[in-house]
Amino acid sequence: MSLLVIGTLAYDTIETVHDKREGMLGGSAVYFAVAAAHFAPPRLVGVIGKDFQDEHLAGLRERGIDCSGVEVADGKTFRWGGRYEADWNTRHTLFTHLNVFEHFEPKVPDAMRDSRFVFLANAHPKIQLQGLQQVDKPEFVVADTMNLWIDVALDDLKNLLRHVDGLALNDEEARMLSGESNLIRAAQQVMGMGPRYLILKKGEHGAFVMGEDLHFSLPAYPVTEVIDPTGAGDSFAGGFMGAVAAQGNTSPQTMRKAMLYGTVTASFCVQGFSIEDIGQRTRMDFDERYAELLSIVTV
Repeated sequence: MSLLVIGTLAYDTIETVHDKREGMLGGSAVYFAVAAAHFAPPRLVGVIGKDFQDEHLAGLRERGIDCSGVEVADGKTFRWGGRYEADWNTRHTLFTHLNVFEHFEPKVPDAMRDSRFVFLANAHPKIQLQGLQQVDKPEFVVADTMNLWIDVALDDLKNLLRHVDGLALNDEEARMLSGESNLIRAAQQVMGMGPRYLILKKGEHGAFVMGEDLHFSLPAYPVTEVIDPTGAGDSFAGGFMGAVAAQGNTSPQTMRKAMLYGTVTASFCVQGFSIEDIGQRTRMDFDERYAELLSIVTV
């Protein structure tokens, strides 16, 4: 059930209709690991600056996250700022300071190289592949990507896709990558590039997973009040991959259940800033919301 994530640890500044928060713990690997820790103990590889607070690293360890793959480099930690409009679908990036992440080369410790399940959080495809190549014999690898890499690093992305089992992206990115407007044809085109599964994140409209032996879609869990949607996609991935790793297989039944847990995990994430909601949840909270969502989608 060994689960490895390679990605960013960051400090975020977020503005929403509810509040403005500065210097909050964030980053793709943080959201993923905190979410996944409710299901399986994650291993974390990333880089932080000398300004990263000891209490934040200690807090991750207290959740059962193995942080021995977190490198401390000279300089400042990755920082990102964003503002969300009231509809939550419109996000403005206010600043991006890569800082130590600009020269990040993932270093997977020897003790983590036997990881069976691997998530490559959003980064340049070359960095993702560099990290993956340090894992001995992974059984199930999922990568996340974004429209930027489709625009500026398409060849590298296509090379990465030949080495992964699944790709997570949103509907706009699926259309960009495939050149198809129809999402089903787009998914089929992307899977033809290498991945056995495509996980399509559709935000408030839910998500679906598609593969040779699987086609399963879900609505989003009905959250009554969204506080901050930052990290929802990475939290979804953490819940999904954590549930898969806990089962130790990728059978269609396991994948369906994992999609429900991923959806539930994302719903907790958006109910608070940073990890303040999802981080204080118990496994019982996840199971109860899983049962609620199951009752919504079951005839």
